[in-house]
Amino acid sequence: MILNKNIYILFFSSLCSHLLFSQGIQVDTSQTETLREVVITAQYNPQSIKKSVHNVKVINRQQIESQAANTIADLLNFNLNLNVIPNAQTGKSTISFFGLDAQYFTILVDNIPLVSDSGVGNNIDLTQINLDDVEQIEIVEGAMGVEYGANAVSGVINIITKKSSNTKWSVQTAIQEETVGNEYAWFHKGRHIQLVNIAHNINNKWFARAGFNRNQFAGFLDTKQGENYYQNNGLRGYSWLPKTQLNTNALVNYKSEVFNLNYRFDYFNEHLNFYDSTVRPNINIASQTSNPSATDKIYTTNRFVNNLNVSGKFKSGAHYKAAFSYQQQEQQLNTFNYFILTHEKSNETDQTYQSTKVFFSNGAVNNLVKNDRFNFQLGYEARFIEGFDTQATGAQTQGAKSESVYSLAGYASAEYKFSDKISVRPGTRFEYNSQFNSKITGSLSARYLMKNGFELRAELGSSYRTPSFEELYYYFVDSNHDVRGNANLKPENGYSAFLNLKKRSWFQQKSLINEFKLSYISLDNKIDLAIVNTLPLQYQFINIDAYKLIGATLDNRIKSGHWTFSLGATLQGISRELNNEANAKNDFLYALQLNSSASYQVPKWATTFTLLYKYNGAQDNFIASGAVDADGNNLFTKQTLEAYSWLDASVRKSFFSDAFQLTLGARNLLNITTVNITNTLTNSGTHNGTNQNITLGYGRSFYLKLLYNFKF
Repeated sequence: MILNKNIYILFFSSLCSHLLFSQGIQVDTSQTETLREVVITAQYNPQSIKKSVHNVKVINRQQIESQAANTIADLLNFNLNLNVIPNAQTGKSTISFFGLDAQYFTILVDNIPLVSDSGVGNNIDLTQINLDDVEQIEIVEGAMGVEYGANAVSGVINIITKKSSNTKWSVQTAIQEETVGNEYAWFHKGRHIQLVNIAHNINNKWFARAGFNRNQFAGFLDTKQGENYYQNNGLRGYSWLPKTQLNTNALVNYKSEVFNLNYRFDYFNEHLNFYDSTVRPNINIASQTSNPSATDKIYTTNRFVNNLNVSGKFKSGAHYKAAFSYQQQEQQLNTFNYFILTHEKSNETDQTYQSTKVFFSNGAVNNLVKNDRFNFQLGYEARFIEGFDTQATGAQTQGAKSESVYSLAGYASAEYKFSDKISVRPGTRFEYNSQFNSKITGSLSARYLMKNGFELRAELGSSYRTPSFEELYYYFVDSNHDVRGNANLKPENGYSAFLNLKKRSWFQQKSLINEFKLSYISLDNKIDLAIVNTLPLQYQFINIDAYKLIGATLDNRIKSGHWTFSLGATLQGISRELNNEANAKNDFLYALQLNSSASYQVPKWATTFTLLYKYNGAQDNFIASGAVDADGNNLFTKQTLEAYSWLDASVRKSFFSDAFQLTLGARNLLNITTVNITNTLTNSGTHNGTNQNITLGYGRSFYLKLLYNFKF
């Protein structure tokens, strides 16, 4: 451990010295930096990233294409403070952001939260978000409760879609073939993607676009034998379940000098196949034959999204914007007895086991007073959610639990510019929730553009997380289990503070950006599953926990000629408090993350080489060991998720003035599949022999993407 600490100190010291050295570089005043990145998230109006009070991280279209990313799950895993967590059996991939799971941040599409099977904006399955029509992705870290309401505790991710084209017509088609580990075959193994997008500038005001994407993941066998295996030895099925996704979208955009309108329709369909490993022989004694069968399932998800955005300005100069959205997601379950040899079905049943319907609207006005130094924004938000979930009631009753909830909010913020360099923005939000009463959140942001390319930003903010459907209504009671939700749960309260110092430097033909960030996140009334009765043993979700995170991040990016290189590190400490446990530990447990990327362009060959790397250091956590002390209180063990790394590489080649693009790449070059988890009793310091592992990948994979752009 001492050695590890010395490595941390050495690494951070070297980066700090590099940061200080860069401060001495003289800016070449004959050169100016063109900040072409325009950001939308948490802004009064779209503006350059440098003028933003908030620190916004942008992932542009070039980065998406260099990774041949089809879904957002393919893209985000190399960012600091963020981990993509896949689940081989459910097929879902979610995000851990600053150590908090997917319930604590919000995913938006053009500033509108996306519906999921367990929330609105949160708990999104990243594999279900297609990137074909995405212009850029904006990430804002920290509590964003004033702008985006509940569940924006650790931050927001805003997906900005394309709304224009530089030619009259644009037709794009592509195919992508990818191995899944070492498995690949046409149709039956690997990953197979096809897409087509058509865009048309009708005139100088109207733009229309339509797209279709099919993404077939044929599953990963590993040690399993597939759906046609009929021996009852546990080897039937897949280690990673097969699924096929269809994405269809259409967009119409109108833009004039004083009014903008954008309507977007999305339809998403997914089939996830589950093949039971338990095989029934079904022996016919009379004929001395068998007809083996298994209980298989098909999970079908259908999502419909209708989003309307309008914005513009009045004759007075005031700006306005409003969004209206109706979204619906349903999950169907088809269960049947499958005869493996004859491929016949019997005892087939269908049910809708989850449904969510959402109406969402928000709007705001700003620039109501003509003042170069002062601006303020007034806004509203309304959400009406209706849903049910049969799984939330557990295996005992299997009765659909239906609930509806609505929330109404008003928010206000003001931005005052003391000068062109110093801006301050306070804000507050009052929100009424029909189930959890009223909440008030606040924020304070400031930006200071200093001399010699330094930028200083500070943010304080609050948000809250509403309990999930499972936490409220889960019910699983039988002779061996008693696990229940709690309809009386209170929302969790989240607070964050961020301090960001950025330095931009230019010298000769090089540009350099150094960034240092301090972060703090705190949660009160955190919800967890706890023992509420020992005899008989009963578990229930209750508000018992507190959570704190402290972190320091360094990010360095340099561009020189055709080279682009980045190197970053973050050190996070996490403390968890269990208020009803006498022996619980609340020490800060630290983990290191490193990331690096390198890109090299060869203009003569129209070729770009890209390399991405991320190191996730060992992460400790305290969990109940299953043993008790003399007073009957739980003892705790330190659980360690061992360190692991990701490494991707790609080569992208353009032909015939970018009409054709060929991308060849590899994911997970270090061949990560499972990562070990070790447990050590905290009172003895010895291993207790309950080592486990978690599945994070299916091994080294290779892909080939051929894209054709036809423009006229």
